[in-house]
Amino acid sequence: MNSQLLSQIQNGEPLAVARAITRVERGGNDARNLIRALFPYTGRADIIGVTGAPGTGKSTLVNALAKEFRTREKRVAIIAVDPSSPFTGGALLGDRFRMQDLAGTGIFIRSMASRGQLGGLAAAVSDAILVLDAAQFDVILIETVGAGQGEVDIAKHAHTTIVLEAPGLGDDIQALKAGILEIADVLVVNKADRDGANATAAALEMNLNLNPDKNAWRPPVLKTIALQGKGIGELADAIAAHQKYLGENHLRAKKEAARFNDELRELLQRELLHKKLQNVAAEQWQTWIDEITTRRRDVYAIAEEILNG
Repeated sequence: MNSQLLSQIQNGEPLAVARAITRVERGGNDARNLIRALFPYTGRADIIGVTGAPGTGKSTLVNALAKEFRTREKRVAIIAVDPSSPFTGGALLGDRFRMQDLAGTGIFIRSMASRGQLGGLAAAVSDAILVLDAAQFDVILIETVGAGQGEVDIAKHAHTTIVLEAPGLGDDIQALKAGILEIADVLVVNKADRDGANATAAALEMNLNLNPDKNAWRPPVLKTIALQGKGIGELADAIAAHQKYLGENHLRAKKEAARFNDELRELLQRELLHKKLQNVAAEQWQTWIDEITTRRRDVYAIAEEILNG
């Protein structure tokens, strides 16, 4: 591994960091060697996930929150996970079109394609987080695709998960419908200048009251108008309070353990699948598919043959 590149990454040089993330997106031995070299220098950054249904204003809120952290003298990086192009596999939305006013602020921004991953997160996001962590960023903000019911994967990566709601989306509480209320460490009703914002916040508070564990962290329900920067300072304070709670109750280490447990399992699944299929000829694969399609054999029988083979 190039020692100069490692030094540049650890110094947070934007070009070197960008190249490193490109390398981990491509995968392969180069990516693995890079992560091995950087891994001992990780574990310091606060990882904050921002998720919610489409239309809640995630990009605008992440923009405003990043600026707020900069005023608090934090080094900030943003990973914006976008839907994948069905033609190129790349991100449909890029950071050139979003968050343009962050240019020149010292905030590192990177768009990554979801590539169809469950939860809307790219497989390389985990490695990109490690690169940014090693580059000595204090805060890493991850904005997810916003795919509704799939938006739970972010909780595996983040120390603090922010779930956004907005009034007037056709459902009083989209989070309940999406099944993501449970992952929230902070609940935010954005676009709070719209009618129904108070009702949405009250409904969220009511559902929090149903939590039987009175000793657990209770997610605060905040109202923001991200486009105007209103309520963003209070949101940053709530994130800081949650980070303090994690530290005082020794929960940050547990979150890290759960994160790497999932990552290790997912990596093993990908590697084992690759090893099992790398020597399978296209003709053999098509034969299996034909046997399943014509109902001569079932998928379990084929899978057992592959695994035993």
